[in-house]
Amino acid sequence: MLRARRGYDRYGQKQRHFRERLRAYRAQRRQRLRRPIPRAAVPSFFTLMNLFSGFLAITQIHEGRFDYACWLIVLAGFFDMLDGMLARLTNGTSLFGVELDSLSDMVSFGVAPAYLVYAFNLHAYGTLGLIIASLPAVCGAVRLARFNVQFDGEKREYFLGLPIPAQAAALVALVLNAEGVDLLERLTPGDFPVLIPVVFVLSALMVTNIPFDAIPRPGLSYLRRHPWKSGAYGLALLLIIFLQQIGLLLVLAAYILHGIGRAIYNLVQAILNTPLEPVSETSNPQPENRDV
Repeated sequence: MLRARRGYDRYGQKQRHFRERLRAYRAQRRQRLRRPIPRAAVPSFFTLMNLFSGFLAITQIHEGRFDYACWLIVLAGFFDMLDGMLARLTNGTSLFGVELDSLSDMVSFGVAPAYLVYAFNLHAYGTLGLIIASLPAVCGAVRLARFNVQFDGEKREYFLGLPIPAQAAALVALVLNAEGVDLLERLTPGDFPVLIPVVFVLSALMVTNIPFDAIPRPGLSYLRRHPWKSGAYGLALLLIIFLQQIGLLLVLAAYILHGIGRAIYNLVQAILNTPLEPVSETSNPQPENRDV
């Protein structure tokens, strides 16, 4: 009986110790949970919504609902714009946010548009169509990796290379307008492969060093410094709201052509302003006159 009593006391003592430790653990856990929500949580939520929209777009492409998929990619671009603005407004920019944003962009603006153009048109061209369709994802990955390596934590007024959301939006605009614009009716399978050179050029632009304007932070200071550019952004927004897919196509065409045209102009100016080095006398020696 004495041994059983001692065993019971030890068992009860272990139970009391365990309950005390459990209460202490819960108290410490409540203290940790009372910490304020990190600033990066708010923009990261919209980044994940960007990723979710891209995933939904892929499912709609699989079901053959290309118009739904296109607008879901546009919605992903809206969430991508929101998370960047909120990160700057809340000072919540972090390396975690940058990496999460790039991974989400890779799905929504790399994989989803690549699968979209393949399922919509390029599958009709066999191996060539498959290779061309992979370029938005491949070049987009290179473009995002280069951005992450060069990112120094500050928002700039331009990007080196076509931003991957702009490339995705351009492909979306082409698909949305394929049946409503006479010039784009050739995008249907079996006709001349118009989409092949378009996808190739857009993908190549992402890995070039051509500067493209970044969407500015709205504010009076930017409006005073760049009145014409602010007016152009306002006009672009109105075109997209009232003309929808046609407006989206016009705005993106103007954006891409403006970046390319400005790069060509700057290159020509740099060539014309390069001074010609004077030819030295020793570089082209004249034969000496000798009396024989």
